[in-house]
Amino acid sequence: MTDLRTQELKNPIDVAEYLYKRLYEVGVRSVHGLPGDYNLVALDYLKPAGLHWVGNCNELNAGYAADGYARVNGVSAIITTFGVGELSAVNAIAGAYSEYVPVVHIVGYPTTAAQKNGLLLHHTLGNGDYNVFAKMSTQISCAVSMLNNQHEAATLIDNAIRECILKSRPVYIALPADMVQKKIDGDRLKTPLDLSYPPNDPEKEDYVVDVVLKYLHAARNPVILVDACAIRHRALEETHVFVEKSGIPVFVAPMGKGAVNETLPNYGGVYAGDGSNKGVRERVESADLVISIGAIKSDFNTAGFTYRVSQLNTIDFHSYGVNVRYSEYPGVRMNGVLKKVTEKLGKLNIESGPTPSNDIPDDEVKSPEPTITQAWFWPRLGQWLQPKDIVITETGTANFGIWETRFPDDVTAISQVLWGSIGYATGSCQGAALAAKEKGIKRTILFTGDGSFQLTAQEVSTILRNKLNPIIFVICNNGYTIERFIHGWEDSYNDVQEWKYKDLPATFGASKDQYLTYRVETKKQVEELFLDKEFSSGDTQKLRFVELVMPWDDAPAALKSTAEAAAKRNAESS
Repeated sequence: MTDLRTQELKNPIDVAEYLYKRLYEVGVRSVHGLPGDYNLVALDYLKPAGLHWVGNCNELNAGYAADGYARVNGVSAIITTFGVGELSAVNAIAGAYSEYVPVVHIVGYPTTAAQKNGLLLHHTLGNGDYNVFAKMSTQISCAVSMLNNQHEAATLIDNAIRECILKSRPVYIALPADMVQKKIDGDRLKTPLDLSYPPNDPEKEDYVVDVVLKYLHAARNPVILVDACAIRHRALEETHVFVEKSGIPVFVAPMGKGAVNETLPNYGGVYAGDGSNKGVRERVESADLVISIGAIKSDFNTAGFTYRVSQLNTIDFHSYGVNVRYSEYPGVRMNGVLKKVTEKLGKLNIESGPTPSNDIPDDEVKSPEPTITQAWFWPRLGQWLQPKDIVITETGTANFGIWETRFPDDVTAISQVLWGSIGYATGSCQGAALAAKEKGIKRTILFTGDGSFQLTAQEVSTILRNKLNPIIFVICNNGYTIERFIHGWEDSYNDVQEWKYKDLPATFGASKDQYLTYRVETKKQVEELFLDKEFSSGDTQKLRFVELVMPWDDAPAALKSTAEAAAKRNAESS
């Protein structure tokens, strides 16, 4: 029976249609996930709303893919089913929360009547508690919207999507099966969501700007250090203008790779304490002022907490405020402050920093050894990359090796340095490649270890199903190299079964005109591969799959030092 409020609606619209139209409005074009009986009717509404259903192999992979899609597109969505489905995605959603990635997680729920009566349904814990899984997600979501009342549904949907984007973190939307087709006010869609950040208090902002300028103009050799939250909290435009206008030497933390145009004359490389690029640690740590933008000072992002920068010489810019030395200015968002500081810049004292390159180290150039080494490969990769490439690196040798690669302009770097879930990168590659296709970006390139790849290899199937064409490098080095350097050098728990990796596209049902496979074991073969026009071209529509053979006991220098620090920390007693 229809209630009076529903009868009075001038433009009634189903709850699911409203939700999907809001997702479309904020830029989502594809939705990841898996079907389950509590979300099946809701899935019928995707195509009419203009949304493409991806259809992943499992919910964990779907969560990783949604994360990768959001990092390229700006926001993403995943649909799972109550209990068994949503819990399989929790690891990926937690990673997105940890690393500030905006993912809308929609969970198909049993009907409101079933919940009210505490029915002993499948996918429950058998105790009649239908809130237990939502409670779990409150810890890894910036908003939880339970759509149990149709008259509140539109408000809850709008709030969740707004919070997801403004806070750059996942949100959880519970959609009961009987709410999918309930009618709500469609006229609300005529008013777009307000996704602008609230402005800073002008008086506070101007005061902070003056304080920042005072220290900046007094500094003898300042540097800028850009990190992940400049990307996540939409401060890149202000950061780029500040970096270019000021001319101050600029460095990036590992999680900030891709945040700065690395072809700029004042770009100096990656700063990660003891894991820094050559000459970078000395330059950054000798600075009398560090302008830190969007820092996340985690262990792997600082090469084992080996930063040696005093807070007394630091100005921190964040989404939640600005810290000048030991003075805190909460509620003064970095975007507005950076913009005004740039506008008011006077003459600055600047000492130049190191100039990174993709030159291969001399000892590698002179070595007659044909084996592909980490020290040789990553600078050589930098010579092959192209502007606008999307480069995804897995937790392990690739994550640390890419620090030694100087990017062309406008490269998007994707990695999971903080959360560090092994297997993330392959799932993320599927989502990133799909977002890239939608945006007309030609090359998505994945580097993952053989051990990591085995966790999420099924997403090659999803890549083929969605006719995507990434370039996938599986580093074949017989197991978990990063774990070996932390503990268990030759122990069997760090070994993996050797697969015939390049047979997988065919195993997953690809037709012969859908993929190309390669195996490279020497530096010469890498050179030949990079010169292969069909392989390297962004116009090649085939999946390219490469077995990249490297020694089992080789790793980038930054990984070795970080692993050593991790091993020491793991051995500490309280």
